[in-house]
Amino acid sequence: MSDIKFAICDDSKTDTDYLASMVSKWAKEQNCSMTMQTFSSAESFLFHYADEKDYDCLLLDIEMGVMDGVTLAKKIRKENESVQIIFITGYSDYIAEGYEVSALHYLMKPIHIEKLYDVLDRAREKIRSNEKTLILNLADEIVRLPLYEIRFIDVQKNYITYHGKQDYTIKKSLKEAEQELDERFFRVGRSCIVNLTYIRRVTKSEIYLNEDYSIPLPRGMYDSLNRAIITRT
Repeated sequence: MSDIKFAICDDSKTDTDYLASMVSKWAKEQNCSMTMQTFSSAESFLFHYADEKDYDCLLLDIEMGVMDGVTLAKKIRKENESVQIIFITGYSDYIAEGYEVSALHYLMKPIHIEKLYDVLDRAREKIRSNEKTLILNLADEIVRLPLYEIRFIDVQKNYITYHGKQDYTIKKSLKEAEQELDERFFRVGRSCIVNLTYIRRVTKSEIYLNEDYSIPLPRGMYDSLNRAIITRT
């Protein structure tokens, strides 16, 4: 596994220095190579992020100046679904908003090192899983498709379509496709598999991947899908 690239965004230098030292200590104990950058505001991070979008894990303070951590996370999620987002907060009021941006976890201040280590362990495993790929043999090309890019897969007759940054259709059964996936995917009925990390909202009849796009949720699947989302969180 290559270096894990961390960013810490917090307007408190004391909190930033403490968190950075704990992340560095975790990496050393885990024999994990890493790089880290720190930012004192959401705006300064976004300015830097415009040129460097390859961060693996972001630790974001929620209560910052003009732009808070949740707003920053929403901006990042518009184009980056793979980065692991960990919120740092002194309040529990914001926890529901983490669902919308697929936050890995909330760490409550003061941060306890054991809890931080546990969350960083989980982040590393998710980063590793993002390195998994499928090899798709299409009619005129071979495509390497990272699993994290797949939003959902649906089936029409003998063909399935992988929906991601691009759509790829190949002759394969949904059952065969399901066997190639990992725990972040959930089968909803006979005709669709959805990536749990892309789900923003669930109703009794729809799965919303964002506010503008949804897929039908078959009758009777609401409770099992919500359990899967909670388990995955």
